[in-house]
Amino acid sequence: MLAGSLYAVGVGPGDPELLTLKAARLIAAADVIAYHSGTHGTSIARSIIAELIPHEVIEELLAYPVTVGPTDHAGGYYGELTAFYDTSAARLADHLTAGRTVVVLAEGDPLFYSSYMYLHDRLAERFACEIVPGVTSVNASSAAVGLPLARHEDVLTVLPGTLPIPELARRITGSDAIVIMKLGRTFAGVREALRQAGRLDEAVYVERASTGQEIVKPVTDVDADTVPYFSTIVVPGADRRADSAGRAEVRFPAPAVEESGTAELLVIGLGPGPDHWVTPEVTDALAVVDHVVGYGPYVDRVPPRPGLHRHASGNTVELDRARFALDLATRGEKVAVVSGGDAGVFGMASAAFEAAAHDPRYAAIQITVLPGVTAAQAVAARAGAPLGGDYVVLSLSDRLKSWETIKARLTAAATADLVIAIYNPASRSRTTQLAEARRLLLTYRSPDTPVVIGRGVGRAGEEVVVTTLAELDPAGVDMRCLLIIGAGGTSVTDGRVWTRRSQPAEG
Repeated sequence: MLAGSLYAVGVGPGDPELLTLKAARLIAAADVIAYHSGTHGTSIARSIIAELIPHEVIEELLAYPVTVGPTDHAGGYYGELTAFYDTSAARLADHLTAGRTVVVLAEGDPLFYSSYMYLHDRLAERFACEIVPGVTSVNASSAAVGLPLARHEDVLTVLPGTLPIPELARRITGSDAIVIMKLGRTFAGVREALRQAGRLDEAVYVERASTGQEIVKPVTDVDADTVPYFSTIVVPGADRRADSAGRAEVRFPAPAVEESGTAELLVIGLGPGPDHWVTPEVTDALAVVDHVVGYGPYVDRVPPRPGLHRHASGNTVELDRARFALDLATRGEKVAVVSGGDAGVFGMASAAFEAAAHDPRYAAIQITVLPGVTAAQAVAARAGAPLGGDYVVLSLSDRLKSWETIKARLTAAATADLVIAIYNPASRSRTTQLAEARRLLLTYRSPDTPVVIGRGVGRAGEEVVVTTLAELDPAGVDMRCLLIIGAGGTSVTDGRVWTRRSQPAEG
């Protein structure tokens, strides 16, 4: 007897009319229809296609033994679920071995946050299997909101609401368009993550998309105690007012200002990555502050503890972030603004001083900067001693200064025969600056000038490459890199790059 075929059929987000023609045909021809449910035994997937189920079909209800809460299983929650998937797969394997056609229903799409995937892992290599895609809740929610989800080069990020709040805030901060799933009891934490990331006012709540019970409203208007698991949050990526404009910059709510005597704002450098590069002074300071303010990925590096409030935001709102921190400090709160590397090197220290200088409310606040290891120091140490002589630090980002200014400074550094540490050499939106900088430097420096490329130094998968100015490939450099361009006194010995401290007298 020939084995039967297994079909994983996506039945869409809830509206039966969103079922595909292929899905309807396979359901009508099935010998066995299987579907999952919670402990209550009611299957949403089955309810969507109830009118299509043949009278003679065999139905297999795969009811979870537990969804949340405690379990007596020796392997704990995941042990009990593993046993459930094993048993469910064995039940369907019996039908397939007997030559029956088995259709497994899946809400949305079978391979997108679906219970079917665990059956697929156990059955797809043993039996003929076909996946029939379905309309996902992401699509249905976007349609319900009625706003473009992602435009042009926007990146769509789909996140589970079950992630920890700091991780959610970090990922939200670094994303364009966002859809957050798996809500229910996680909703309050998700809303807090959106607030920390500065995206709360843009977020739209969608409940039971495409069904007769569909609800759409701002996330700020939702009662967290009423949110079901089958709901989503949509944060559109592009400014909904004009196709040519980007998303509006985050605007932080300003706390009420109160006089409270001496106030202090700490501005802290966390170093370029690993915890053991964070100074003891910084560790001690972070242990006593009540608020940490910063770019999402940097805030996420601060160890959580009771009573610590995290305020994460994007990487283009430095002055807004500084004002927010200063406002907290005026209330007598213990506040730290964090930067990667050293806060005084292309970090938040200058933004804090600039914001304070332009607002008399902050005149009494003492701004204290705690230093950190810089990326230039970290890359130089990995390479040898390329910064052993005089050097200059430059950023190729033209977001805050013109490219003409950058070229003038590069030219001055090159003609002065200084080693050059280059921050921000490239990004997704800046792809030509490094090539132009290389061409400019080659007019003053030898093609054999040593170049160090450090990528993600101090983190997992770090890479340090030693090349020459002639061989430098700008296409291989990204926003995680820092470059060190050697000078006349820079040499390479056994792969180690160093610059002599002495400078021959000019005759």
